[in-house]
Amino acid sequence: MGTMNISLPEGLKAFVDEQVASRGYGTVSEYVRELIRKDQERTRLRNLLLDGAASTPAGVADAAYFEGLRDHLRRHAGK
Repeated sequence: MGTMNISLPEGLKAFVDEQVASRGYGTVSEYVRELIRKDQERTRLRNLLLDGAASTPAGVADAAYFEGLRDHLRRHAGK
């Protein structure tokens, strides 16, 4: 595992220390790793949304569409 050192203003350091203490993290590193993972997830979701927005629509998602999905699930349930 790599090591990274960061410098924080005193106010941010106090905030991080408070988060570690009050939210049950064992170390500052655990807290920072979770923040980075959440940022990765947010970035992945944003990219998926942008990809979806740029794609060609497949069709109308109306009542008939969802009924077709339900029929498909009923036919394939338990397989």
